[in-house]
Parts: sequence; C-alpha cells; structure tokens
Amino acid sequence: MTAGAEGPAFPDIGFPELAETHNLKIQTGVPVTGAAATGDAIAAGFGDGSLRLFRPDSDPVVVKAHDGAVLCLQAEDDVVVTGGDDGRFVGVSPNGTVEEIANFGTRWVDCVAVRGALQACSSGRVVHLWTGPEKSARTFEHPSTVAGLAFDAEGRRLAVAHYGGVTVWQNDGSEWIARKLAWNGPHAAVTFSPDGRFLIAALQENMLNCWRMEDQDVTQLYGSVVKVKSFAWIGDQPFLATSGAYAAICWPFDGAEGPKDREPRRVCTAGDLVTAVLPVAGRSAVIAGFRHGAVIYGDLDPSSEPVFIEESSTSAVTALAVTQSKSHILIGHEDGTVIWKPLKI
Repeated sequence: MTAGAEGPAFPDIGFPELAETHNLKIQTGVPVTGAAATGDAIAAGFGDGSLRLFRPDSDPVVVKAHDGAVLCLQAEDDVVVTGGDDGRFVGVSPNGTVEEIANFGTRWVDCVAVRGALQACSSGRVVHLWTGPEKSARTFEHPSTVAGLAFDAEGRRLAVAHYGGVTVWQNDGSEWIARKLAWNGPHAAVTFSPDGRFLIAALQENMLNCWRMEDQDVTQLYGSVVKVKSFAWIGDQPFLATSGAYAAICWPFDGAEGPKDREPRRVCTAGDLVTAVLPVAGRSAVIAGFRHGAVIYGDLDPSSEPVFIEESSTSAVTALAVTQSKSHILIGHEDGTVIWKPLKI
C-alpha cells in the first residue's frame, strides 16, 4: 500500500434485534439519488426530479426540483442545492421553495458543492462558482468532464476531479488560482481532510489517490473491491471511511503522513458490499449501508458491538442521512424505498 412495516421476507443472515422499529416506509418507484441534513430536516433527491423534505413528527414535503433526475445534492445549514439532467442548478429553501440559480439547457449539471456563501456546480468540463450575493458566476474550464467537486472546510479551496487528476482552485484574496495534481486516468468523488492537509480522490478502479497538500506527495490507497463512491470523515483524529468493500474501510489521517504505509480499520460487516457511509457528529463511528439493504452503526473501537439499524432487503442502499440532532435517520434505496425512523445509538 503506497500506500417494521410489512414487506418482502428478509434473508436469514443472522441479524440481531433491530435498534428501532420503523416510523415511516414508503415506496416511490424511482431511485433515491442522494440525501443530506438541512436544519431540522433531511432532504432526499429522486430519479424523477422530486425532492422530499423529511422532519420528525410531520409528513414529508414533496417538491418538484427538476424535470429529469436529481443527479446531485448537497446541503449546509438551511441551504440545499441540487443539479439535474434538465440542465438546472437550483436551491431549495426549508419550506420547499425552489429557486433556479442557473440553467444550462441540454447540458446536465453533474456535480454540486456548497460551503457558507459559496455555491458551485459543474456542467461538462466547466465549473461555475457563485460567491456571496454575486448574481454572475466565475467559470473555470478543465480538460475533461468534471466528475467531483469539494470545498475545503474554510471555503478557500475548491477541488475539481476530472480525467488526468484533480485541479485545486485557491482564493488568494483577489482571484482564484489553479494548481494541478496530476495522475493518469479518470478521477471522480473528491474530498479534503477536515484540517485541509490532504486531498483524496476516487479513481474509476478500486483505489484512492491521497495527496499531501504541502508538498503534493501522493499515496495510493487500496482496500476496496469496487470503485469508491461514498466518503465519511469520522472522529477527531480523524479517519476517512469509504464504501466499496465488504466493510467500511477506515483510513487514519493523524500524524504528519496520514495513511501512508499504514493499514486501515475495517468497521461494520454484513456479508455484502458497503454502498454508502455516513459520519455521526461527535462520535468516532460510522453508519454503513449495504448492497443487500442492511444498515449498521459501528464504532471504531474494536471492543464495541455494532448496532443493526435496518435489516437486509432486496435493494442497495444509495443514500443515508441523519438529522443534526441525531434523532432520526433516512435510508434511501436503489428501488425507491425510503425508510425514515427514530435513531437511538
């Protein structure tokens, strides 16, 4: 390494008693494409262009955000931004009001990112960035279609993944300056470490590139079986939990060299591939969703027993989100099943 509700019968794979019973289980008939916490709510996007806002003790609010699928979704505080295959980049308020930020016609909005007053989206090889109250966007062009966007914690840098590596745009106070982190092949999901010292990008194959930003030293991280599509920063040290293996693979990022020449921890196993991972604020733990539909809460402490939040079903988990108060969890599935339930962990 340079490194509940009635439904189909569940397969018997030895699940213990579940942590909670279902509160709400609905079948939408279209894939759940993403979910994120926003204020006291969870926003979930769907393959028919709808967005549902779930809150404790109230019915979901359904709004039409796009004329095609919701391709991407991010939220911060009360701000939810989505991109769709109708070419629209929109913001959705807590009461469900949809405001169009930009419209690119027939060109899909593939990726979105938000950090404070900063909002960004990509369409094709171009990234569009709005800062504060500005009505017009800055545009940054790249050598190929953009496949991943992420701001750092301070909103000073924007990472853009594409074929041939990652371009990092940094705000020097007056303009945004580009720095290229080159590596052969297509790069996709991307994330900064919480302290900004490392940048991690998923490749199309089952590996990650990890750049140390101070000197661009790169480490390849192996451990997944398939392409990594989901990241979660967990704990204070911290660890990066990833999907794509038969457990949540958790890489250590303490120390000067982060995960270089170190082994990851494996958390949460249920006999199938992990398809989504989620952090839990204030905990050194991860929630993992699986290809067979199960969801498990697991602590990094190997002496702790995992908590099974949901049994297996017939469809992969494609989205996970927990309310900021940690009172409820939303589980979205590839077949359109949505589970919204109390969470006690």
